[in-house]
Amino acid sequence: MKYLIASLVLSVVCAWGANIFAAEAKPAWQAQWEKTVEAAKKEGKLSLYMFDGEDILATVARLFQKKYPEIDIVTTPGRGNTLAPRIMAERRAGKYLVDVYIAGVTTAYDVFYRAKILDSVRAALILPEVTDESKWWSGQHQYVDPEKRYIFVYVGNVNQYISYNTKLVQPGEIRSYWDFLQPKWKGRMLSRDPKISGSQRIGLRMIYYSPELGAEFIRRLYGETDITITQEMRQATDWLAAGKFAICFFCSEIQKAKMQGVPVDEFDSAQWKEMRAISTGNQGSVVLLTQQPHPNAARLFVNWLLSREGQIAFQRIANTPTNSEESLRSDIPKDVVRKELRRVDGVKYLFADNPRYMDMAPILDVVSKALAQSQGGKYAK
Repeated sequence: MKYLIASLVLSVVCAWGANIFAAEAKPAWQAQWEKTVEAAKKEGKLSLYMFDGEDILATVARLFQKKYPEIDIVTTPGRGNTLAPRIMAERRAGKYLVDVYIAGVTTAYDVFYRAKILDSVRAALILPEVTDESKWWSGQHQYVDPEKRYIFVYVGNVNQYISYNTKLVQPGEIRSYWDFLQPKWKGRMLSRDPKISGSQRIGLRMIYYSPELGAEFIRRLYGETDITITQEMRQATDWLAAGKFAICFFCSEIQKAKMQGVPVDEFDSAQWKEMRAISTGNQGSVVLLTQQPHPNAARLFVNWLLSREGQIAFQRIANTPTNSEESLRSDIPKDVVRKELRRVDGVKYLFADNPRYMDMAPILDVVSKALAQSQGGKYAK
């Protein structure tokens, strides 16, 4: 009997020791992840402010909610020029309503980063498949801020920012950016206003920092071609479609118009002489606002979004006949991305959202001086 009791005690001790060992053997990230998941479920809510584009991000958010039904998601769609004033006004009133902001990089950098109201995304990353930078393009995470902490970029789209009226321009006529300076195009080109926030700023950064183009091309484009400037996105595309202009720099929704039978298309710059560029687009970066109302749910969402599961879902939803987005994750299939717009292994691309390129002041200075000296460059009325 004495030996039986001793044996039972020994078994209990061994089992207890095994449990202790198992607990100690659990990876630190796993314990942190499980704690975050449970805390997020207790918070029960998540507030996402996001770019409003074909319901893409809202659909992605619904997939997250399906995976974590205990977390109720509230989405606030819009564009940077409307969401930023709203968020800043809320914060001035002492209302901290935003957990995660997902959109392009311009507003995140020019407004939130400069106002110092961002928490570190890097510090929020937990899952090994997300923190492992070898799984991402160029073997590293891409951030827009110099500290490489706050504005995480997860999309790298091959840029096609110049479009044309197919009745007025033959694609083969243009083999280089410098071809736009030919006399035949003078007075026949349109540009969205570089002074306002939008994708035109991404395009201008790409041109300005391209070793083959630079400030000289921008100076001549806005100073010598009698180019017309407009602040209206819809107006620019309508004018191009109507043939009022032959070429448009930074027009939007061109593929959507093309699908509707309108005579417009985007130039395929793959055969051009200059280096190609990639950028974040309108919905390819994520930030965490300070004083999040649901910090654990925010951390859970960011990790899921940047995981293989999240990026495969985003890429599948975002690629439509009128839209193309390519994840910067290198370990997921890219077959849903239009072939002519996929990044090509071994090709060197200029990353237009590089932290060194974010300051628009020198670029806008070149544009302003060129327009001031121009005899024809003008703003649309």
